[in-house]
Formats: sequence, structure tokens, C-alpha cells
Amino acid sequence: MQSSPGRDLIVGVFVLVGIMALAYLSLQIGSLSLQNQGGLILFATFDDIGGLSNRSAVRIGGVRVGRVTAIELDQDLRPRVELDLAADLELTIDTMAAIRTSGLLGDQFIALEPGAEEEFLVSGEDVVFTEGATNLDKLIGAVVHGGGED
Repeated sequence: MQSSPGRDLIVGVFVLVGIMALAYLSLQIGSLSLQNQGGLILFATFDDIGGLSNRSAVRIGGVRVGRVTAIELDQDLRPRVELDLAADLELTIDTMAAIRTSGLLGDQFIALEPGAEEEFLVSGEDVVFTEGATNLDKLIGAVVHGGGED
């Protein structure tokens, strides 16, 4: 079987397009982006973040509005989470950030619940009102061992 330059070129282009499509899908599935959200950077400090990780979703009413970009400990050894949100998002100063779970044993994400104040958070500020992750081990232990007093 002889090779022809035209057929080799077509096969090469086809393979290249396939590799590019796989790379694009891999980035989308991994929630990675080639561009920054380019928006509002906020911080939230929690008592317990459970299984929250970098690139976890940030949602308002189930709609994805950003992602977690960093998790570190503050001076008091409490987890401090950096949120990269959409640039056009306007959140009031009494917005609450809560760590929620998708489904019973699904991925964890941060749910933002906007408040009713008239003043808005600006990039670099902290979300003051937070609710940490529910620890299922502690909850089950309390039920099994009779968490209340008799």
C-alpha cells in the first residue's frame, strides 16, 4: 500500500482535531478554564470545610457563579477560602456563604445567599456570615449514642 501526501495530510488534520477536542473536553469536565473568571474576589472563613477543594463550584440558587481558587489557614487556624466570582455579580454585605453537598454523598460547593442590605461587597473583602460543612460522622454519632440527655 502506497502512501499519498494528500491522504497523509487529511489523516494528520483529523488526528490533530481529535486531540484538540479531547483536550477541550478534559478541561471542561475538570472545571478548568483557560481564562480567569476575571471578577470579584471574596474571602470566607469557616469552622469546618469538610471535603471542599480547589475548583469547587460557588452557586447562587443552583446557578454556578464562580469557583474556589484557594484554601488556607488563617491566624486562628480556621480555613479561609478564596472565591473567584463573576465580575458583574453584586453581593450585599450581609450575604451568607454556606458549604453544601450535591445530593447525599456528592461534591461539596459553596452556596451564596444574598442579603437585603443596600451596601455591596467589593473585591478583596470577607463574607462575614458563614456556615460550615455538616459533619455526617458527628451527626450519625450523636444519633447512635443518644445525642440528647435522658
